[in-house]
Formats: sequence, structure tokens, C-alpha cells
Amino acid sequence: MNPSEWFTEIVPVAQSAFSLKIKQKLHEEYSEFQHLEIYETEEFGNLMVIDGCTMVSTRDNFFYHEMMSHPALYTHPNPKRVWIIGGGDCGTLKEVLKHASVEHAVQIDIDERVTRLAEIYFPELCESNNDPRADLKFIDGIKWVKDAAPNSVDIIIVDSTDPVGPAEGLFSEAFYRDCFACLSENGMVVQQSESALYHLKLIGEMRNAMSNAGFGHLQTLFFPQCLYPSGWWSATIASKSDLSTFREQDSANKAFDTVFYNSDIHKASLAQPEFVKKVFSLK
Repeated sequence: MNPSEWFTEIVPVAQSAFSLKIKQKLHEEYSEFQHLEIYETEEFGNLMVIDGCTMVSTRDNFFYHEMMSHPALYTHPNPKRVWIIGGGDCGTLKEVLKHASVEHAVQIDIDERVTRLAEIYFPELCESNNDPRADLKFIDGIKWVKDAAPNSVDIIIVDSTDPVGPAEGLFSEAFYRDCFACLSENGMVVQQSESALYHLKLIGEMRNAMSNAGFGHLQTLFFPQCLYPSGWWSATIASKSDLSTFREQDSANKAFDTVFYNSDIHKASLAQPEFVKKVFSLK
């Protein structure tokens, strides 16, 4: 396909590709850390691409942002302090701050340019950036967690790119140990864990690393995300406390709007496909 008319992300591990028809390229730059591109597409609104990989679009970002935030926040008994590692487009921050219990949300992204471009091309995702509970930091998230004091945070959301380049260290046992050390009594970390269809081995390795870091309770949830490889994505929660129930009534009676997430979706996302069970035992 003509690259002036289509953006295509090729996924070598699966010998597949995903394309969106574009109207025009709106912006391109090389930041200190990565290659950033913004396109206007025919049907998906604006599209952000980092190092050749699709990151966020106007049309379908709600799947990812809602499922990276609300399941964890409704599983924790009383989430007050939340950190988002990555998440420079600010969509996850927006969802987190819909919860009235949250008193302080810190977003830590190493690349400020991602946020500044999101403010221009995805302003709807950045509408909570000036919330008095929000604190945006443009520093190394791995170092932030490593230097944090015990009992500093209730939930850590790792809204990262794929486990290469600046994000590689966010998928390590050492990082999970640092998360465990600074989390509160019922603390949990939730991390995007790629596609179960394409990256099941990675999910298994993540879960083992989380267990080895001290987390006794794990939960992997699944949701659609057509922009990402295979169209089927996941997030994995590692917790110090039981994950078998969530605040279902609070979820059902939530005082804010969502596009995808609700209490039934929460329960459905935890269903375990047979082929996943056969590869490793989900706890």
C-alpha cells in the first residue's frame, strides 16, 4: 500500500500488519528518547505513533485507558494515591481522576514531548491535567519507584510502551521488587501485558517476575484494542492482597461516564481462555 496514503505497523513476530488510511501527517520529530509521529486518519481521528508502533487514536483509546485504570481502582478497597508510570498521552490519568477517592495522582513519563503533543492533538485526553490532584513529572519512572519510601502509594499503573528501549526495565523483576517495597498494605501494580495471542510467553514471564518479587496474588484481564497487534490486549495486576473480588456495587453505581468499562465488563475481562490455561496457570 502507498505509504503516503496508509500508515502500516508490521509485527514480525506474527508475520502480520495493521494499517490505517491517513489523510495527512500532522507532525514528526525525534525527541531525546524516541521517534514521534502524529497522523490524521480517515476513520480513527488522530493517531500517535512512537518508534513506528501505534500508541493511541482518537477513536479507540477508551478501551485501553479504561481497562488500565478502573478494574484496579475498583479492586483496591480504598485507592487514594496512584502513580502512573508512562502514560504520557494522559488518557489513563483522566480515567484515574474520575474516582473521588483518589487524593493524589502522579504521572511520571520520561518524555515530556509525548504529553505536549497530546495536549495539541488529543486535548480530550488531557482535560484533567490541571486537576489539583494531578502531578505531572517528566523523569525516569524506574528511578522514581526505586527511590520511593515504603507505604508511598496504593496503586502503580505501568502504562508503558512495548518492552524495548526506555520501557524495557519496566518489565523486570527488579522493578517489581521496587514496586512491592513502596506500595501500601493492600497495594497493587497493574501493567499492560501485550497480546495473549502474540505474546503469551511474555505474559508468563511477567507473572513469574511479579511472583518472584513478592506479589502473592495475580490477575490477568483481557480486552479488545484494535489498534494494537492482534486487536486483543491484556493487563496484569499484581497485588499484596486478595484479588478474587472487587467492589462490584461501587462499580455498578459509578458516578461517572465510561464508554466501555462497567461491572459486567470487569467480570467478563477475567474469563480465562482455554489456550491460555494450557500454557500457564493463571492465579
